[in-house]
Amino acid sequence: MGGSVTYLVVALAVLAVVVVVIVVRASRRATTRPGGRSSVARTAESLRGDPLRLTPGDRVRIREREYAVSGTIRLVEGDWSWVQHLLDDGSGTPHRLSVEDGPELELVLWTAEPGATVTPGAPTIDLDGLRYTWAESGQARYTATGETGLTAAGTVRYHDYQSGGTARLSFEAYGEEGWRVARGDLLEPPDLTIPPIPGER
Repeated sequence: MGGSVTYLVVALAVLAVVVVVIVVRASRRATTRPGGRSSVARTAESLRGDPLRLTPGDRVRIREREYAVSGTIRLVEGDWSWVQHLLDDGSGTPHRLSVEDGPELELVLWTAEPGATVTPGAPTIDLDGLRYTWAESGQARYTATGETGLTAAGTVRYHDYQSGGTARLSFEAYGEEGWRVARGDLLEPPDLTIPPIPGER
């Protein structure tokens, strides 16, 4: 009997450990599943607005500067989607805010580099003292609203590079046009303030 009782206790202990492991893994999958809305919703709440829902005419404040949204480009590649809001701060320099909707909300402020002579394709690119490493590339379909200078819909090719923790470099070619080069800075949610939209709380 003693041996049977010991075997039963050990078996129950092993079963309990297995159950705990399964529960923990399931919990982790639920919080990190691509496309999950929980972290995005929490981030949007902390911003008091959803950057995915900005439209031409809205205003945003990024760090110490205020911008007007002049156009919005929505992009889809397979199951992945993201948004780019074209921003006007009155300086004449094109800026855009990219918003990637995934397990976490990724915000990048981009500044156009029209005079850059670099081209994409190499594993690394050196520009103004920084070395950028290739991160991803592909082709997406887009729809555009507002003042974007683009057709209402089409395709875009892109190459993205990064340097260190926050520096970014992008190349985009819409339709048959040449590469547009921009340098980006990864933002933290507190860097972005979205004023309340009239009529909404």
